[in-house]
Amino acid sequence: MHKAIDERCLPPIREALSVLGGKWSFLVLTHLSISPLRFNQLRRHLEDISTKALTDTLRHLEANGVIHRRVVPTVPITVEYSLTEKGRDFRAVLNAMYHWGKAWEKQPDENNQEHSMTQEATQ
Repeated sequence: MHKAIDERCLPPIREALSVLGGKWSFLVLTHLSISPLRFNQLRRHLEDISTKALTDTLRHLEANGVIHRRVVPTVPITVEYSLTEKGRDFRAVLNAMYHWGKAWEKQPDENNQEHSMTQEATQ
């Protein structure tokens, strides 16, 4: 990458990473891009996430205008999360990440050693 491109690209990339926050944000946004979900539904989809990590991630994304938190006055209270316009706009990034991941995913060979399918094709 050329120095001029770095100088123009890095500030917006840093801002995007700041808005997104931690590692769980991408997976939360992926699930919410499919459909709105309640807290426990999200927690079940993200099997390895702790309640605190999910709470912190949702609060961060809400504070940055990426997701909307809707409280439904039921007994007990139901809270549903969905993407805002800003969050829906992020679907293009998730789609690009999907394609990049598929292109470079690791596949075990006959010796159970992982290698990239794309790397193999270019060798």
